[in-house]
Amino acid sequence: MSERHDHEHGHRHDRGQHHHDHAHEHPHHHSAPSSSPSPSPSQGLRHRVAHLLTPHSHESADKLDPALESSARGMRALWVSLAVLGVTAVAQAVVVALSGSVALLGDTVHNTADALTAVPLGIAFVLGRRAATRRFTYGYGRAEDLAGIAIVLTIAASAAFAGWTAVERLMNPRPVEQVGAVAVAALAGFAGNEWVARYRIRVGRSIGSAALVADGLHARTDGFTSLAVLLGAGGSALGWQLADPVVGLAITAAIALVLRDAAREVFRRVMDAVDPVLVDRAEHALREVEGVRAVGELRLRWIGHRLRAEVAVVVDGEATVREAHGIAVAAEHALLHAVPRLTAALVHADPAPVPGEDDPHLALAHHTAA
Repeated sequence: MSERHDHEHGHRHDRGQHHHDHAHEHPHHHSAPSSSPSPSPSQGLRHRVAHLLTPHSHESADKLDPALESSARGMRALWVSLAVLGVTAVAQAVVVALSGSVALLGDTVHNTADALTAVPLGIAFVLGRRAATRRFTYGYGRAEDLAGIAIVLTIAASAAFAGWTAVERLMNPRPVEQVGAVAVAALAGFAGNEWVARYRIRVGRSIGSAALVADGLHARTDGFTSLAVLLGAGGSALGWQLADPVVGLAITAAIALVLRDAAREVFRRVMDAVDPVLVDRAEHALREVEGVRAVGELRLRWIGHRLRAEVAVVVDGEATVREAHGIAVAAEHALLHAVPRLTAALVHADPAPVPGEDDPHLALAHHTAA
């Protein structure tokens, strides 16, 4: 027997005439009938724009649940960090034009690329708010993974550009002008990037967005490369002409390191990897449910920054359909409380085996054989 339960971190289960609600202090949000009138024809364009850019649900009753709130937090983090990094990059670009520092040029390019990664991530967060369709039955949350890939490619491109520029300057060394301005720009770059990095990583981990965490790691590396520019400016001030391109190469190496970390983070998400601790928590919660005799196959997967679960639980073989259904609902409810950012679960109830009885899944064996 298989039961399909859909939640967006609110526990309301409706099947025909069957309703049950849970009154407790946990942060579940229940929908209420909407009485808002349909927009008039003159409001059509404005309604479509608002529909695209604001959190919404296409269920019969609109609601702003934690999943959509997390998308809003992600968008806010993107726009704030875009503004901070944009101002930093413009200030650094002015100093690059005055000084000719190749190290600061590499840092500026990296900062600019970091700021622009807000674009694919923003598109992904907007898409992730849209409801599932008959073609995209799981919704559009995986757009975040595509955005993560775009971020990784952007980091790789900035590393290549910084490395090429540094090598060219090693072959054709030139003195750095306005060393003091370069030093100030480097300090500004470090401050801006470190603030953005902390903000992105904190929000990304809070909402479960691997792409936003990767973007935060990108910004953190930018901060340390800005400090490297400061060292290069110091070397130039002491008369070492090659200090600037050498630091540029060091920046390239630092970018390559963050590229490795970001690529690993995004690759794991694309391959549906989850923290084994989450699996342990889910299994423990299921075993505590009354009526669950054992936990069979358990799968968790990320769809954007939301988790979904598929699980088989063993119940009494003599239980009625309603009793088994109640156990499945209780199992899903336990999962929603135990696993952070879990928004939906598919619970399948298997009857406890009886000696001499054939495996109830025997008819499927030839479909699942390796």
